[in-house]
Amino acid sequence: MIPELRKDFNARFQPAMYRRLLDRMDRETRTHVDFRISETPCFFPAELLSGMATAGKELTHQLVDSPEYMRRSDAAVPEHYRIPKDDGHPNFMTADFGLAHDTDDNLVPRLVELQAFPSIYGYQALLSLAMHQEYSLNPNLRWFLSGLDEQSYWRLLRQVIVAQHDPENVILMEIEPGRQKTLPDFNATKDRLGIEIVGITHVVKQGNRLFYPRKSSRGTVLTPVRRIYNRAIVDELERKRVELRFDYRDDLDVEWAGNPNWYFRISKFSLPWLRHPTVPRAVFLSDWYAGQREGLPEDRSQLVLKPLYSFAGTGIVFAPSQRELDRIPVPQREQYLLQERVSFAPVIETPFGPTQAEVRILYVWPDDGELTPVLTLTRMGRGKMMGVDHNRDQEWVGSTAAYFM
Repeated sequence: MIPELRKDFNARFQPAMYRRLLDRMDRETRTHVDFRISETPCFFPAELLSGMATAGKELTHQLVDSPEYMRRSDAAVPEHYRIPKDDGHPNFMTADFGLAHDTDDNLVPRLVELQAFPSIYGYQALLSLAMHQEYSLNPNLRWFLSGLDEQSYWRLLRQVIVAQHDPENVILMEIEPGRQKTLPDFNATKDRLGIEIVGITHVVKQGNRLFYPRKSSRGTVLTPVRRIYNRAIVDELERKRVELRFDYRDDLDVEWAGNPNWYFRISKFSLPWLRHPTVPRAVFLSDWYAGQREGLPEDRSQLVLKPLYSFAGTGIVFAPSQRELDRIPVPQREQYLLQERVSFAPVIETPFGPTQAEVRILYVWPDDGELTPVLTLTRMGRGKMMGVDHNRDQEWVGSTAAYFM
């Protein structure tokens, strides 16, 4: 995207540089990074990333600042998993943008999804630094947003995740964390912040308090949990039929860094409510059957069907046929979206041809602070789906870091 940097990197690239990068990421995260890392970073104009970061903030505030939306989004939170204490705002936000050409052939960001759930904040900071060093990139390139640097970034992340607590009483909670592809991120977060990684089935309730087993010089002791950095997704709990030793609905004496309610409140469920130049039109499938189709193209090939809650892009159907739509039972149609399909532009020049890029802006929102864009995560791909699981058999695709100057 910055032609002179793109040309210079492509000319200097050597496979040995890439192998050193992969080895470093495995070493620094204390595990094998199982998802694909692209051979190349991305170079973006600062104003492009700034525009995306601003758009994501505007979209988030459209929702959080709307009493009507907040009232209606109550219905998106499953009763069985509803936390009784609903914070005033999410601690974490991500906004995914693809790059497309408008009618005047200008390159513009188009929203893919908003999600009020943590992304790989720890891992992505490590990857961005490693790529910059291993590839000997221009020293003037930056990767943190909002004027942050390495120290202030981790300080802000500590403020959001640990807050005023002793790290011993803060846990990163996930379903079978050792089996998750995001384990590299968990390890990076633990190493930097000093918090424990705890499987959700190991968290126990005594009275209205939660505890986890911690190894110490005295053996394994039950340790109080004051704050939870939540990485457990309810969809996976349901799919795996995980039996918990506490109930989300209990009035627990614990704080959440990432209240699980927000995972449902701001998600694909939000898309039909948003009005912004970056947002493709979307409607709930139930509303589409009721005739509410304004703004959607009539050409079925320009539509995409998305389940509201899915993992890693499962269940998405491009150009859905009438038969595929009719197969969804009537009571479940409110759990699906029909969205205007956006054709992303291949803007990254690689030895394998021009490649698309999807940019995720990562935000944090401290309990007593402001919504702040902090870092980007970029995914490169050449197919319909941009997730790293969908581009495994190609080169110069996958997750990567974005730099600007």
